Amino acid sequence: MDRLMLLDRGAAQIRAGRLPEAEATYRAILAEEPDDAEALSNLGAVFNAAHYHAAAEAACRASLEARPGYWAALANLGTALHRQQRYSEAIGAYLDSLHVNPGNVKACTNLGVALNEQWRMAESLRVHEAALRLAPDDPEVRNNRALALLSAGELERGFAELEWRWRSSAMKPHGIPGEPWQGEAPLGATILVHDEGGFGDTLQFVRYVPMLAARGARVLLQVQPPLVRLIQRSMPEVAVFARGESLPMYDLHCPMLSLPHGFRTSLDTVPADLPYLHPDPAATEHWRAKLAETKAGQTLCVGLVWAGSSRPDMPDAFAMNLRRSLTLAQLAPLASVPNVRFVSLQLDAPPEPTPPGMAMLDPMAGMKDFDDTAALVANLDLVIAADTAVAHLAGGLGRPVWLLSRYDACWRWVAGRQDCPWYPALKFFRQPSPGDWTSVIASVTNELARYVAANR
Repeated sequence: MDRLMLLDRGAAQIRAGRLPEAEATYRAILAEEPDDAEALSNLGAVFNAAHYHAAAEAACRASLEARPGYWAALANLGTALHRQQRYSEAIGAYLDSLHVNPGNVKACTNLGVALNEQWRMAESLRVHEAALRLAPDDPEVRNNRALALLSAGELERGFAELEWRWRSSAMKPHGIPGEPWQGEAPLGATILVHDEGGFGDTLQFVRYVPMLAARGARVLLQVQPPLVRLIQRSMPEVAVFARGESLPMYDLHCPMLSLPHGFRTSLDTVPADLPYLHPDPAATEHWRAKLAETKAGQTLCVGLVWAGSSRPDMPDAFAMNLRRSLTLAQLAPLASVPNVRFVSLQLDAPPEPTPPGMAMLDPMAGMKDFDDTAALVANLDLVIAADTAVAHLAGGLGRPVWLLSRYDACWRWVAGRQDCPWYPALKFFRQPSPGDWTSVIASVTNELARYVAANR
């Protein structure tokens, strides 16, 4: 078959997400011509899309051996190195690609993302502006720029730009019919606010819902089922529905992450009137008494969460979860701090033995939903958590939270800060280099010793 026809077929298969077929197509070319630089580079793109980044690197390097300086192979190599968190090498590959082909939009926007993930914010924003000039209507470019703006603390511009997310191939359509609410006066209107993303997104941005009701809207709120009880009690002025339930008629709708844009949120106007989540009083009293029984005198109760949900059906989320999660064994140095009773808040992680010397209570088998967990968290002196929904739960309850963050930190924590505008009682601990949890836990251990001494 004609080589050009195979190249076109492979490209169409990649766009359609039919990666095994695309791999077979490019291998058919390589069977005839093993040094075909374009086929090798495109094979690297297939491996990147499938999250086989070491294989992608090998294919791209073979392409560059066949055709030194080939801009497409350099861009695909940049992606392979970037996803392995080899940032300096990735940035070099992206820059080499752009030197040969300055109009390469994908290399330009990916370079901006790589700089953003290193918190090199001024450089990142300059590169994203360059990508925007190249492709002002490209949803991926606009979405990447939005995340960089939010990371830099430019919340009003960032949330406005984030509205492009629904045009991006990375976002599934929300499927909610009707006209969106975009910040206009809602007096008398019925507005459906609906969840998007994970539990943490809902817990963080549900704070806006009472504000919408206070402006005169009748608010219907759709959330994930495990959040219904907690949010309905916390926001009695709102009608709360579980995702999948039949909904009443409404005039306008608003995805959860569009609320900050609707309210034109800036760093100075982040609504941080805490707590805005309120657990069941009887369950809260139960856990107050229970924890009093399990700790001695002036011992502090510290909640631990070390891993997120793996989501194997979502490759990007699965890869991110590997970067944000620890093992319980990695938290073992915390056991050296005296006068601490640890409480597991961990769900859905592989079973592990408790590290030697760590006094640990694990009540999670009896938790039905976030309402149950909230009653427990409300009685803890401190929560130490990986970047998961429980960190947002504790933050929304107004409890002190220490967040253990991967190196490529989420945009919501704002680059260069150890505090958090969304949760004033949150303290941020970021990996100093990719994968370095040892340094994070050493810092947290030292800080915990000081915290216990000051709060006993």
